[in-house]
Amino acid sequence: MEQKPQQSNSSDVIKVRYEKLDALKEAGRDPFVITTSDRDILTETIKNNFEEYENKDVCVAGRLLSKRGKGKVSFMDLWDRSGKIQIFAKFDDLGEEEYGFLKKWDIGDIVEIKGFVFKTQMGEISVHAKEVKLLSKSLKPLPEKYHGLTNTDLRYRQRYVDLIMNPEVKDTFIKRSKIISTIRKYLDSQGFMEVETPMLVSNAGGASARPFETHFNALDEDLKLRISLELYLKRLIVGGLEKVYEIGRVFRNEGLDTRHNPEFTLMELYQAYTDYHGMMDLTENLYRHVAQEVLGTTTIVYNGIEMDLGKPFERITMVDAVKKYAGVDFNEIHTLEEARAVAKEKGVEYEERHKKGDILNLFFEAFVEEHLIQPTFLMDHPIEISPLTKKKPENPEYVERFEFFMNGWEMANAYSELNDPIDQRARFKAQEELLAQGDEEANHTDEDFLNALEIGMPPTGGIGFGIDRMCMLLTNAPAIRDVLLFPTMKSLDK
Repeated sequence: MEQKPQQSNSSDVIKVRYEKLDALKEAGRDPFVITTSDRDILTETIKNNFEEYENKDVCVAGRLLSKRGKGKVSFMDLWDRSGKIQIFAKFDDLGEEEYGFLKKWDIGDIVEIKGFVFKTQMGEISVHAKEVKLLSKSLKPLPEKYHGLTNTDLRYRQRYVDLIMNPEVKDTFIKRSKIISTIRKYLDSQGFMEVETPMLVSNAGGASARPFETHFNALDEDLKLRISLELYLKRLIVGGLEKVYEIGRVFRNEGLDTRHNPEFTLMELYQAYTDYHGMMDLTENLYRHVAQEVLGTTTIVYNGIEMDLGKPFERITMVDAVKKYAGVDFNEIHTLEEARAVAKEKGVEYEERHKKGDILNLFFEAFVEEHLIQPTFLMDHPIEISPLTKKKPENPEYVERFEFFMNGWEMANAYSELNDPIDQRARFKAQEELLAQGDEEANHTDEDFLNALEIGMPPTGGIGFGIDRMCMLLTNAPAIRDVLLFPTMKSLDK
């Protein structure tokens, strides 16, 4: 008969497992004194190359996820990181003592099997056991086999169990790893250099976000966790490292929802002697390449919606997008009073501190964002919301910036970087004024960064990619927590 996983972590079930462990120890078979395994092959390799391994001896190791049979014959399913394989064990092969110890094994145990590869009468590729060894005892039962671990909150808190019980979850994180490695390989092939910059900073700049704060005892100084990678990477452009990128964690003290986690993975890159048009070309090529390498296609299906990365991405200005979807042409709005009047007419709420450009952005968020399903570059933002971006020479009310959208989500943010230290100081001053008015996400003046700009920074294009959202789209994950191995969770004792 099949031994099924237990449905609860009852004290009786756990007690029995501890008793089995005590019996093993008394017999001189304590699994926890074993320090290594002789495993020499993965289950997937055996199954993909059966003709090569048929009748050959192998050693496999992994977690026991099912156990069935009676009398002198047992079948077990062993899972390793590559997949599962059936184990066939007979009393006649193992002998009375060894076969008897199989009764001390439970679902969830980590085991090692030495034997030869064969195919059963039912056609299933299996390993015929000649030697068996318990490597680690599972003292708490796994969730019931046919229902798995379905409680979402518990899945996130106990990701280790989630990965065992739900193979599709493991596949998501294998793809995530491949996405990041593919990005690195692509950028390296384009001559970019990967670097690392500080996480603990005195001035958390480069984005509009509220930082986490901490205290460094050794220096008796208050520090912040970085909210962006930008200002340090641009210092490296000043230093002559002309193509740099970093993939790392950033921290923003904001809310939790399906697309936001307070710590997330950001990739930023900067390239000297190019502009935001160069960043558009790089983004389009990178996304297309990553999808092809990871999924084998440039067509993504997310929540039933098909998005085509194989076609040229749309490029549209924010003003034209608002005109298209809201019916309001901000080229014909010349004053703040006119902008406020049309906002009231269209039911767009604004704050007293908001200027004309801020109101344009509010229109974009209210009327446009949800329509940008196919890959789209939303270009030329108002200067009020872009403190680190170079002005458009022909119209200084706007800047050379784009946001990349898919599925109605912002996927990347890019600039022709501001390299004028005089203009940058004025922008920082405007940000300081916003701080004084209560905007907790505004930037502080960064004197060292201004010093770097005064040394001289070449014309530069820069971009920031949200890696987690990219992973969500490429794995069809409904929430950002589904692509973070250990998402932020509220403590259970709160």
